[in-house]
Amino acid sequence: MTAPACGLAAVDHVQLAAPPGSEGALRTFYADALGMTEIPKPPVLAARGGCWFAAGPVQLHLGVEEDFRPAKKAHPGLRVTGIEGYAARLESHGVHVTWDDNLPGHRRFYAHDPAGNRLEFLEPDA
Repeated sequence: MTAPACGLAAVDHVQLAAPPGSEGALRTFYADALGMTEIPKPPVLAARGGCWFAAGPVQLHLGVEEDFRPAKKAHPGLRVTGIEGYAARLESHGVHVTWDDNLPGHRRFYAHDPAGNRLEFLEPDA
């Protein structure tokens, strides 16, 4: 009998931390500015605070951390389509974007969520 193949298949989600009481600002940012959909947390986890979002197969979970401090360098890299339009969308919501041309073969920019989490948005060159 042969054992079934096993191995890493995909990233299920990325979790970012946020301070207590920031869920309202996070909902506005992730749903309105980024265009993600809030997904319900299981009740036992919802009691801890935070919120979860999805866009297609991408899931970002925001969890409450009492002594929160945003990471200075660590960040999720989010692949987008129509990066110029996406940056304009964020800017129309008051989000500051910082373009970076140091990744060959890609257009990319950085932004921060209301908790100070750094997010990278990138699109491969055509």
